Amino acid sequence: MRPPKVLHRFGGAAAVRQRHIIAALMLTSVMAALLIAFTVPQRALIISSSSSADLDSLTPLPLPNLSDWTSPFFSNDDDLRELEADSTKVNYSPFPVVSSPPVVTILPSPVDNSFVNGEKLPPSFEPSLVSYTAPSPSPSDSFDDLVEESAHIDLKAPPFIPEPGTSDTSIWNLESTQSEAHASDVQLFQPQAPLWPSPADQELVLAKRELEAGPLVSYDPDLYAPLFRNVSTFKRSYELMEKTLKVYIYQEGTRPIFHTPELKGIYASEGWFMKLLEGNKQYTTKDPTRAHLFYLPYSSRRLEYALYVPGSHTILPLSKFVKGYVEMLSAKYFFWNRTRGADHFFVACHDWGPYTTKLHEELRRNAIKALCNADTSEGVFIEGKDVSLPETFIKFPKRPQRDVGGKPVSQRTILAFFAGQMHGRVRPVLVQHWGNNRDPEMQIYASLPKSISKKMSYSQHMKSSKFCICPMGYEVNSPRIVEAIYNGCVPVIIADHFVLPFDEVLNWGEFSVVVLERDIPKLKEILVGISQKRYMDLWMNVNRVQRHFLWHMKPEKYDLFHMVLHSIWFSRLNQIQAH
Repeated sequence: MRPPKVLHRFGGAAAVRQRHIIAALMLTSVMAALLIAFTVPQRALIISSSSSADLDSLTPLPLPNLSDWTSPFFSNDDDLRELEADSTKVNYSPFPVVSSPPVVTILPSPVDNSFVNGEKLPPSFEPSLVSYTAPSPSPSDSFDDLVEESAHIDLKAPPFIPEPGTSDTSIWNLESTQSEAHASDVQLFQPQAPLWPSPADQELVLAKRELEAGPLVSYDPDLYAPLFRNVSTFKRSYELMEKTLKVYIYQEGTRPIFHTPELKGIYASEGWFMKLLEGNKQYTTKDPTRAHLFYLPYSSRRLEYALYVPGSHTILPLSKFVKGYVEMLSAKYFFWNRTRGADHFFVACHDWGPYTTKLHEELRRNAIKALCNADTSEGVFIEGKDVSLPETFIKFPKRPQRDVGGKPVSQRTILAFFAGQMHGRVRPVLVQHWGNNRDPEMQIYASLPKSISKKMSYSQHMKSSKFCICPMGYEVNSPRIVEAIYNGCVPVIIADHFVLPFDEVLNWGEFSVVVLERDIPKLKEILVGISQKRYMDLWMNVNRVQRHFLWHMKPEKYDLFHMVLHSIWFSRLNQIQAH
């Protein structure tokens, strides 16, 4: 009798084979899951701010759960609490004060559809933008009344603003810290690499490569080569700007500080640029993901009108307002945070324009500042990144080119002319050496005497002079430089540490004379030493360069609007090369 068959404890042979198959399938599933986990998920791109590598060297990293990311909102920022004490007299309500969102170093790459389609990161808050009350003696005063009152502001004392982090919140003396601040900025400024790339960055990289490989220009009927440092570079860069550049204009901000161009007076440059850019379709885009540059559309002049308290000698309210505005944008959108403001810019012609950035470190250090007050000695204007904006005195907004032109050389009987108020460090020295009719050839006045102005106006003096003296006032900039160019008079610029407008492309030595402040006693000797042939070249070049300093109701190629925009574009293009 055969012994009974011993069965496997787990069943028969068929069952064993079945369980082997199941185990194999489970093992395959686990391995597939692991493979997917390491190869399929979204990837992110990160650029190290300290790396000089280009976009091809980006390191892929797994994408974190962005739904957990939030931008903190604080009703009172700690770094401003102590500053409140200095502005208790100011009746205004600034933007909501928010702390900057945390630095997000890993975010979706451009291949992520949510980024390409312009979807925002998880929202932090949606503030209703500016609600402010312009300071005035009584609630019934209108904005026009405030403008009239501001016209009499005593600007003899410089504005003061405390440096962030200092214990003294009442006064920050610019003069005592100029050299230290300037040295610090020169050492610390580095082009900001974006935290993650965008298609716009790649377009800038390609544009930079095209610029470097562009052909040499031997002749161009539209451009006079001696006026430029390198006419080939300028022409190619300008053409690339026309083909490539897109600017996104933030819509946030209420009038009159935002979207309100001022087209008359000595600060009109910022207003004309705002008006012409906001009305432009070629260079602007409503899709921020396509933008190479982001424009902060506020007026530094209107900011003064609305928030400066006459006689207070502090611009702290203005600076806090600007700081709150930028923090609101950086919390509401991710565009500022992507580059830490390096692809953002603003345009300010008021003397205080650079000082109002001091409470926001990234705005001061990274953003492109187009400033009339382009002074390298104060540690705010950064040469090579920031843009020197021409200061234009516009009397007739409907006819900005009225009175442009001057007399021929044969009718320019005055060697040198200046008349103006005695403020700043240079003008009193100028009048001390050459004023009071000490030399008939040097028509230098503290103010043009009525007995003389009745016979020949200020403008007629410029049109009848060979050289127009353009000394700095409180600040290095002066509208007389462009006035001289308008009147066909060779400008003589006296302002140490002043970066001349469009200095990155224009060769100022071909149509102006720059005199050091210490050489004022030798001014006539310098001017008389210029030969007749050399003067004729300077005078003809002044008339040739005139077109680059003219505002038009409808912008024309190579005019002032395009020159300012090109300077901003050129600055960004040079920064992107370092990435």
